[in-house]
Amino acid sequence: MCGIVGYVGTRQAAPILLSALSRLEYRGYDSAGIAVRDGAELAEVVKATGKLANLSMKVDGGKALKGFCGIGHTRWATHGEPSTTNAHPHVSGNCLGSGCGPVESDVVGVHNGIIENYQELKEKLLKHDYRFYSNTDTEVVIKLIDYYYKKYKLGPIDAINRTLVRVRGTYALEVMFKDYPDEIYVARKDAPIIIGTSAGESFIASDVPAIINYTQSVYYIDNLELARICAGSVHFYDLNGDEVPKEPTKVELSPQAAEKEGFEHFMMKEIHEQPRVVKDTLHSAIKDGSIHIDIDDEFLKKLSRIYIVGCGSAYHAGVVGQYVIERLTDVPVRVELASEFRYRKMPLAKDSLVILVSQSGETADTLAALRAAKEKSLFTYAIVNVVGSSIAREADSVFYTMAGPEIAVATTKAYSAQLIALYLLAIKLGTVRGSITDPKELVDEMETIPEKIEAILKERDRIQWFAAKFAHIKDAFFIGRGIDYASCLEGSLKMKEISYVHSEAYAAGELKHGTISLIEDGTLVIGVNTQDELFEKTLSNLVEVGSRGAYLAAITENGRYSMEDSVNFTVYTPRINEIFSASLTVIPMQLLGYYFAVARGLDVDKPRNLAKSVTVE
Repeated sequence: MCGIVGYVGTRQAAPILLSALSRLEYRGYDSAGIAVRDGAELAEVVKATGKLANLSMKVDGGKALKGFCGIGHTRWATHGEPSTTNAHPHVSGNCLGSGCGPVESDVVGVHNGIIENYQELKEKLLKHDYRFYSNTDTEVVIKLIDYYYKKYKLGPIDAINRTLVRVRGTYALEVMFKDYPDEIYVARKDAPIIIGTSAGESFIASDVPAIINYTQSVYYIDNLELARICAGSVHFYDLNGDEVPKEPTKVELSPQAAEKEGFEHFMMKEIHEQPRVVKDTLHSAIKDGSIHIDIDDEFLKKLSRIYIVGCGSAYHAGVVGQYVIERLTDVPVRVELASEFRYRKMPLAKDSLVILVSQSGETADTLAALRAAKEKSLFTYAIVNVVGSSIAREADSVFYTMAGPEIAVATTKAYSAQLIALYLLAIKLGTVRGSITDPKELVDEMETIPEKIEAILKERDRIQWFAAKFAHIKDAFFIGRGIDYASCLEGSLKMKEISYVHSEAYAAGELKHGTISLIEDGTLVIGVNTQDELFEKTLSNLVEVGSRGAYLAAITENGRYSMEDSVNFTVYTPRINEIFSASLTVIPMQLLGYYFAVARGLDVDKPRNLAKSVTVE
């Protein structure tokens, strides 16, 4: 959520800030703003509600603001409603008026996260003659920095450190000081921020795509660290003010990876990237014909239980993983929502493996679950897509999915890569424990997934026709059994999050336990039915809801053409070992959600009220 950018260098800052913010729009926001300093002159602050285009128009694409040092922000409202006044940047002065124009303030800053004790801090500042113009927690922390800066007169690093000692919550802070007009200071706790450098220039952002056009040399600032950023150089400090040595990392990512490349939306581009992503993720762990997972074999042999923890689509990938791991091994698996896992007081079995699944590697609840597991001395294994992310750095071991940057809010290719990571772990575990005698046969079957996804994508015109026909519906239900049910969870989420159609996924056997009462004439029911043992049972459930007026669509495998005798519309997927079926059945459901949203004229890549990375509770 929210996006932070910054620039110090030799070029006009404002156009660069706006360009970088445009690459963070997927994070979700309701307002935006930038602040630019031109030497020792007053900071120019410009803010706007709504789309970033509104801000860009105010400053003529950035051309209207002079200065080579600036910060920017896209805000997702937490404290205070979306408004120009509550938008960032915030200043230490007592009044910002309409939120725009030159400001006489010693400190200007932006912030991602939540300051939990902001009310207590605000009361302290009121006693020292500070006045507040907004309803945000961010204004409080900016004014607190100003307070310590003036009280102790020891410089920005000391002022920020003294502030952070008083703050409870999460933050990625970016601050400019009037007395240091060519520098930006940042601090981090549980909210992402990266710093990139090139010759004579420095860039700051919440995520790599914002600055990949400018540099591939980046620094990852750790929790409870600060940084002083000048043109082309960065210095890091701990909370004692001591300098911390740090080396840059080269980001192996092309600028084109964050472009649409001819597709109308990023989501459709990312759907079509899945064959490559699956292949790259698979081959990243297959070496000399063997699966290489960075977990000791002896630990896997004595493993007593697995907990898979995630949110949203990552949780759904975990549900698929549960079915596959339990099918291929003798290890019991529990799948937990990260937001519940961190607060439940359940006993955790010794010799357990805790798998944390997160695209961004910054998901707040999943990160908290990781830390809770480590407090109990459990081995933690992260499946993440972002190198250097918090979860990746804090876990005992990490599997990096090879999805590349995912810009659309609704995940597609990252989910598919997570499935591959879980399949590989299941096969490795089964091989080590002796329940799988020929892992090569399973790996060879996985090698066919990319070409089979490509075959499904060639049928997208039929799915588009179907979506256009039913785009007016208000409700949809997805039903299946076993792995097909797990796949339905993700299909239903894709439908609701981008097309705003109320959608639910149910285990087909649960229909008679209440859900079937919701079926009426014209209700759309989508059945996923690929499991041999469960095929007839799921088909009978579809027939039953069809007899009550439901319009039936089915996703099944090639060769099961008898399905057409019982349902109204059928999508066929290539045949595959059924433990890998979720990798294929999810593709038509992704396309269905996408085409529903397009037919309804919605913003596919940036659905309302959602953000790509949820970094606060």
